[in-house]
Order: sequence, then structure tokens, then C-alpha cells
Amino acid sequence: MTGRHPMQLGLQRSVILGHAPWGLGTNETIMPEYLRDLGYATHAVGKWHLGFFAKELTPLYRGFDSYYGWAEAGYWGYDFRDGIDLDRSANGSYSTELFASRAERIIQNHDSSKPLFLYLPYQAVHSGIPSQPGYNPLEAPKKYTDRFPYITDPNRKLFAGMVSALDDAIGNVTAALSAKGLLDNSVIIFSTDNGGPANGFDMNHACNWPLRGLKATYWEGGMRATGFIWSPLLKKRGRVSNQMVHVTDWLPTIMHLAELYGMNMWQTLSEDLPSPRDEIIHNYDKTTGAIRQGPYKVIVIGKEASYTKSYDKWYKPESIDVSKLNLTVKCGVRDPSLPACTNDTSPCLFHVVDDPCEFNNIAQRHPQLVQKMVKRLLDVASRSQAPRNCPTERWGAPVYHGHAWVPWIKIPPGVKDFRACPPHMADLVDDLHI
Repeated sequence: MTGRHPMQLGLQRSVILGHAPWGLGTNETIMPEYLRDLGYATHAVGKWHLGFFAKELTPLYRGFDSYYGWAEAGYWGYDFRDGIDLDRSANGSYSTELFASRAERIIQNHDSSKPLFLYLPYQAVHSGIPSQPGYNPLEAPKKYTDRFPYITDPNRKLFAGMVSALDDAIGNVTAALSAKGLLDNSVIIFSTDNGGPANGFDMNHACNWPLRGLKATYWEGGMRATGFIWSPLLKKRGRVSNQMVHVTDWLPTIMHLAELYGMNMWQTLSEDLPSPRDEIIHNYDKTTGAIRQGPYKVIVIGKEASYTKSYDKWYKPESIDVSKLNLTVKCGVRDPSLPACTNDTSPCLFHVVDDPCEFNNIAQRHPQLVQKMVKRLLDVASRSQAPRNCPTERWGAPVYHGHAWVPWIKIPPGVKDFRACPPHMADLVDDLHI
């Protein structure tokens, strides 16, 4: 959204919970604000996870003309809104279908004389929050899971149903663009935000096979995200792009802006030209991090606990014979003479072009390269903004707000970048219902 790295924003540590009084700084300019200044209609449908402890952090105050979705509270309590107001009529509906229907309506009602930016982050295929023993946080209507009688594992069948519902939803939105006469001048970007939560992580059953690791780790299974671009404006289509691209590159690619962490990738994606990016700083926090330069990737595993340390295996999908899969990613050959990558052997070095599954830690063969890359990572980390995280506050809990998640802090007048970590939170609480 900003074109800046999370380490530049203080957002490099964990996620923003519903009763945590912090978020993306209100002094930051984000994509819809740039586009609105250029005359675009801007709409957001789906997940908002940039903070909502105060209304100024919510979509209608950050460049969007309309908003329909949920703030991503992370705990129990009603969390669905139309604009700034709670929408309790959505309760009991399947969000994938709700979001697609709202997106279709936005397209149908759009003034075609203006350009359109539609941000559509679905809830699928994220897991929900368990409430009691036996509850499955993966949900899909039976009409979708019935499409997969050959999948025997019940959790994988639910996951497939969720993906199928999402596939239908994207198809419906694409059809709406076509019916409106907008499709031939559209760019559709579909991307995940991280690797899948495999092996039951987060009570989910995604698959990153044959890559190592999973969501929330610095292994390729957690960092190497998939996606696609569809547009008649692409000059070379029907291909797989393996050029280096970072999530921060989306904003300057769309905006053709400069002086951000991100880079303009349009020629790379449209014409299959080499990527202008030769480095990705994945992240560095609490002595653990990763950096890639060209084909090489260094992982630093610190002494502190981390998912990178805990989930460092290769996780097969349940009930699937992986030997029969036609994989796009081709693993290299494992060299048993090389040391494993652990916090005892860290930092580790991998050639992720020839060895995308991170079998072979070749740090001993290239000590100077490792030293140079680690120095670069630590240098960037030393100049990063300190994490904005604040402790969670009980005043943000739904019990105080009609059993719903709502903005709950008043930002003092004249404060441009408010950080809500004061010692007396109750002095700032808005509309407290006890």
C-alpha cells in the first residue's frame, strides 16, 4: 500500500490485533490516496489489517471512497462493516460470496468516464477462529466441497472448497468488468501475501510443497508468494515469470513512482525483461531475518524463538501422492556432506535459483559473500523504524462496545502520527459501554 518496506514503517513484528492501539502511521500516504488525486474512483472490499483503534486509521479516512469488509480483529466479537458502520445483516453469510457481490455492484454502478481502482482482499483461504472443541476453522458451503469427491482428507477437501469458491468469485468479478465494457482496459493483479499455513499451522491445511517451511517463516515456503497478472495490455502473455519482485514493487509499478523501496516492474511483467531488482530484504527482527541478492539468499536464525526455527521442514499435503504431482518448482540435488541450517550453523546461505527447496547450506563455501550479505541486512535493520507494536488494551475488547470490534480511541486534535501507547488509555477511549 505504501511502496515502503515494513522495516521502514515499524511494522516488521507480528500482526495488529483488534485491541492493540497501533497500526500503519497516519502520516503515511497509501495507494488509493495517490490514485484518487489522479481522478480514480477508489473502493476497498474485504480485509483491512492496517489498524482500526481510531477511525482515522480506517479505509474511508485513507483514500477509499467506499469500504465493505472486516478489520481483522483476530479474536471473537462481531467484525463486519459497510463504510464505518457495523453491518449485522452480513452475519451468517459466506464472505467470499458477499465480497464478490459487492465488487460486482461497484463495477456495475461505476461511472465509466473515470478510472477505477478496486482493492479486493478476500478472507479465503484464511482459517477462522475456533470457538469450541470440534469446531473447524476452515469453512466452505457444501456445493463447493462436493466438487472434490476424490479428495479423502476432510481438511484438504474443505480447503479445496474454499479455493473453488474464490475461483468462482474472481470469475464473477471478471465477468462484471466485461459486461461493463471495462475488461479490455483493465489490469487484474492476483497475489497471495505469504506462503501457505501448511501442516496444520494456524489450524489450516495449505500446501507449499516442495518448498521448505510455511507461513511466518523466512524459508522459501513462507516468502515465495504466487500470483498472476491478466491484462490485454501485457505485451508477452502466457508465461511464468521468475524475475525477482517484492511486494513493495506493486505501488510504483502501478503508479510509476520513484524514491520508494519498491521498483517499477511493468516492463518486467509485460515484456519479460530482466527485473530491475537484484536485492530483497525479507525482514529482520529479534535477531532473525533473511536477505536475497541475485540468486543467493542468507537466513540468519537467532537464539530467540521464531517460526523460522520451529517450522523448518518440508511439509507434504495430506492424502496426496506427491510423486505424481507435476511441479513447477524443481528441487535441486541434496548434498549430504553440507551442514544443516540451524541457529548453531547460522547464518546460512542458499542458491535459491538452483536450490529453491533450500536443501543445501553452502555458507562454508562462500564465507565472504555471507559476511557481505549479513552486513547489508544488519545495516538496513539498524536504520529501520522501531516496531510500532503496543501491548493490547482491554478497552478495545468487544465486551465494552456492544460485543463488536469498533474504533475505540480518540486521536487528540492536531496529532499527525498518533502512537497509542500511553499509560492511561482510558483517558482516550471513545464511547465506552460498560
